[in-house]
Amino acid sequence: MAGASSVYMHLKSRVGLCNVTAAVTSSPSSSSAEAQIGSRVQLPEKTRNSRVLVLGGTGRVGGSTAIALSKLCPDLQILVGGRNREKGANMVATLGGNSEFSEVNIDNVKSLEAALKDVDLVVHAAGPFQQAEKCTVLEAALQTKTAYVDVCDDTAYSLRAKSFNSRALAANVPAITTGGIYPGVSNVMAAELVRAARSESKGKPERLRFYYYTAGTGGAGPTILATSFLLLGEEVVAFNKGEKIKLKPYSGMLTIDFGKGIGKKDVYLLNLPEVRSTHEVLGVPTVSARFGTSPFFWNWGMAAMTSLLPAELLRDRSKVQQMVDLFDPVVRRVDSIAGERVSMRVDLECSDGRNTVGLFSHKRLSVSVGNATAAFVLAILEGSTKPGVWFPEETEGVAIEARELLLERAAQGTFNFVMNKPSWMVETNPKELGLGIYV
Repeated sequence: MAGASSVYMHLKSRVGLCNVTAAVTSSPSSSSAEAQIGSRVQLPEKTRNSRVLVLGGTGRVGGSTAIALSKLCPDLQILVGGRNREKGANMVATLGGNSEFSEVNIDNVKSLEAALKDVDLVVHAAGPFQQAEKCTVLEAALQTKTAYVDVCDDTAYSLRAKSFNSRALAANVPAITTGGIYPGVSNVMAAELVRAARSESKGKPERLRFYYYTAGTGGAGPTILATSFLLLGEEVVAFNKGEKIKLKPYSGMLTIDFGKGIGKKDVYLLNLPEVRSTHEVLGVPTVSARFGTSPFFWNWGMAAMTSLLPAELLRDRSKVQQMVDLFDPVVRRVDSIAGERVSMRVDLECSDGRNTVGLFSHKRLSVSVGNATAAFVLAILEGSTKPGVWFPEETEGVAIEARELLLERAAQGTFNFVMNKPSWMVETNPKELGLGIYV
C-alpha cells in the first residue's frame, strides 16, 4: 500500500502482516442503516508471530480493543498490559490461547521498555490522558522502535505527542495519536467530508462541527467518568473564522438530531483535541465540538459542577479520582438502565451552501471503541502510516486510499452509518420547505 514505511517493510519480512478481506454491506458513502463487516483473514505462516501490546488491556477501552483485534486478525499475538494479574488472567481467558498477560507500570520507563521488547506495535489505552505531564509510553516506543497508537482525548497531551514527530521520523517509527472513536474515527470522517467537498464543490469548507452523544458512560467504566470530570476543568478552545476563541466548558447547549435510534439530544461545548487538529490540518476556519449524555440530569450535573466547583479542583487528578470513586456505584446503576448507545455526527458547511453530514451510531460504545482503535492498528500494520507522529486526519497518518477501509472496519455493528449526505436525509424529522424540498 502507498506510504508504507521502511520499518514496516522490515516488519513484513520478519513477521508478515495480516491480510484482511472485508465484505461490507454499507460503505462510507452509503445511506444504508447497517454497516456490518464479515471479515476473512488470510495469514501467511510467519504472520502468526506478530505481537501487539495493549496497555490498559484489563480496562474497558483496552480490553475492547484487544477483543476486536483478536476477532479481526486471530493470528495476532495479543499481549494484555496492565498491573492487575487477576484481571489480566480473565482477559487472556476471554481472548484465548494466542494471548498473554504482561505486567506493566506505564509510569516506570524501565518497566515499559522491558514490556516493549520484541513487540511490534503498542496501543496506549491506559487513560485518563488529561493532566498527564509526560508521554512516557510514546517515548518508550520510540526508544525501542515500536509502532504506536493511543486513544488520547486530551488537547495538551496530543500536542505534546506531536512534538515527538522529529524523533519518530529519526527512529523510523509510525505513530498515531488520538486514534480512538472520538477523537479518531470522527477525525477521519471530517477529513473525508472536507476532501469530498473540495473535489465536488466550488465552495470552500467554512464550518466544521463535531457532535457526540453517549448514553450514560457508554459502559466504558470509571476512566471515562474521570475524563469527563477533568475536561470540565479545561477552558474550551474553538475557532471562529480563523480566530481562536475560549469558552466556558459545558456551555453553549444545542439540540442536535442524531437520526434514527438516537433522536434529538442536547449537547454542550467541551475542549477536545480534534477541534484544533482539524482546524490546522484540514484548513477549516470555524470548528467546534460538543458532547451530551443521558439521562438528562447527568447534563445538568455536569453543568452545575462547572459552575460550582473551582477549575483547579477539576484539574486535580487525585481529587477527581476521589469523586469518581464516590459517584461510580451510582453511575453504574444508572448505566444499567440508560444503556450505552453512542452516536457521532460531523457537519460540514461550505461557502457555496453545500452542507454535508457524516453519522455513526452504535448500540454499544464499549464494543465500538474497540473496533475503532483496532482499525487504526491494522492501518499501521498494513503500511498506510508513515514514520512520524500523526493525527488521524493527516494523510501521513492514514493514507487517503486507506480511509474507506478504516471507516468500514470501525463501523462494524453500527445501526446507522452515513457519509456525505445532506442533513435532512439522516434526521428523524427533516423540515420541508415545500415541493419536496427539505432542509
